Amino acid sequence: LNEKNILVVGPYLSSPVNSAEILEIEESLGISASKHKILTEYFASVPVLPENDRMFIILDAFCERIWGTASFATIEIVQKYTRDILPEYSAPQGEKIDEILENAKILEMRYSAENELITAVRLGQYHKEKMFASFFNENMFERRLQDVLRNAKNYCIIMNTLLRKASEQGGLHPFHIDILSSNFAKRIELAANTVETAELMKEMFSAYCLAVYQNNTQKYSAIVKKTLLIVDSDISSELSLAVLAKKQGVSPGYLATVFKKETSKTISEYIRDKRINHAMYLLNTTNLQIQTVAMHCGIMDVQYFSKMFKKQIGKSPKEYRESSKR
Repeated sequence: LNEKNILVVGPYLSSPVNSAEILEIEESLGISASKHKILTEYFASVPVLPENDRMFIILDAFCERIWGTASFATIEIVQKYTRDILPEYSAPQGEKIDEILENAKILEMRYSAENELITAVRLGQYHKEKMFASFFNENMFERRLQDVLRNAKNYCIIMNTLLRKASEQGGLHPFHIDILSSNFAKRIELAANTVETAELMKEMFSAYCLAVYQNNTQKYSAIVKKTLLIVDSDISSELSLAVLAKKQGVSPGYLATVFKKETSKTISEYIRDKRINHAMYLLNTTNLQIQTVAMHCGIMDVQYFSKMFKKQIGKSPKEYRESSKR
């Protein structure tokens, strides 16, 4: 074929690739754990275009234009409008003053509940999820669009933004916020019904609260904050005290002293706990071989990894995986 008759579109994904799938791809292709971050960033950068995505309609129109063939149908819709920033309220015909006041009361309650949610996230009060159980339901917000699902998704997007800002005020580092926010943004668009969006709301609240509770860095000095960020950003890398100290231009002894004083843990204890938690997550969510799990936790010796895991959890990695699937 003449190259003028070919249009190459891509790369793109028909559905998002989750973390477990990326790890299994790495294992099947023999890609080392050190490349995991690069591969994850690559998949995150590739656009997701479901079969019914509007982009394909745009492509059809584009092809019809450049090739001038009737094989493609083109429909152009041009709509211009203006809207006041804060328009006057116009009561629906037949709405009585009592109904207007009742609606206003409902709005006040909803905004009050939202503020309480934001405060809970800012303080990392993840245990308060049950308090807000009635708030998270498929009928929780007014219907602004005819498309009920799109309406629910829009509110999910708003809530994701509010909770993201609340977690920032609570001391959560932008690194963690971006991971949470991006993950939920993708899942919101993939929600199939309003029941899923309501459940997603609950999960967002709990996840942001727990993240603030576990990773609040406001009380730490700049050097400890940076150390935590280096460890959290790539648990599979070389994370010895000497390496961490060199990256920050301080002596190992000074870093060890400050870290222990502020966190009540040694750096090695903190790294060990992070690696064990990550190992538990991988064992629960993937089918990776134990050796591969160890590599992604920054431990090249699988026997040492198994020994350390059993000492901390009370079970070998294999036993833990089997028990978690029962």
